[in-house]
Amino acid sequence: MPLSSPAPKKSTRLDATLLDRILARPGWSGTIIVRRVAAASLALTAVVMFAREAAATDHVRVLVAAHDLTPGATLGSEDVRIAEFSPTTVPDGALESLDDIGARTVAGPVRAGEPITDVRLLSSRLAESAIDAPDARIVPVRLSDAGVTNLLRSGDTVDVLTVGEGDDDRAARVLASKAVVILVSSENSSRRGTDPVVLVAMSPEDATTVAAASLTSALTVTFH
Repeated sequence: MPLSSPAPKKSTRLDATLLDRILARPGWSGTIIVRRVAAASLALTAVVMFAREAAATDHVRVLVAAHDLTPGATLGSEDVRIAEFSPTTVPDGALESLDDIGARTVAGPVRAGEPITDVRLLSSRLAESAIDAPDARIVPVRLSDAGVTNLLRSGDTVDVLTVGEGDDDRAARVLASKAVVILVSSENSSRRGTDPVVLVAMSPEDATTVAAASLTSALTVTFH
């Protein structure tokens, strides 16, 4: 006599899958569960789409360099353009309007597409950040040795000195300590062909002393 095939084993309550349990329930119960799952999926999709849309529109418009800018250049409207950045990538002090540049001078090299910030332009904010003093001043000086001037770079820390005072005309006097070079003008930046000017940030007291001495005495600097 041929052996009969064993009947398929039905899932018991203990080993039934979630799908088995849903299908085993009355039709109205399964429908409610399916509707709840669908509603939750739609709600999640709506949240994701809203977040993406908000991220796409939440941008900050700032000024960036339209081309490479060199130190000493005077900014004009043709030198900048508007670009949009994510709020998390905008640097502090970024300028947002053409009214903020106002023919100001670039204090350091700026690459095309780089945001223009307040410390990239000659201003009291630049002097303050250079020597970490809220009342810092920027003083223009011409050094007696053009060779020393050619060695200076923006960001150099120097002492400003003068010679030829007192009984000994070789005596040196420090006029300002730990001053910071902001900008060295190019030799051809002056129409009259005079020596290049060095802009140095220092305290108000030192600035007054250096500015007065520059009118009558030869000046030089020592490097830190």
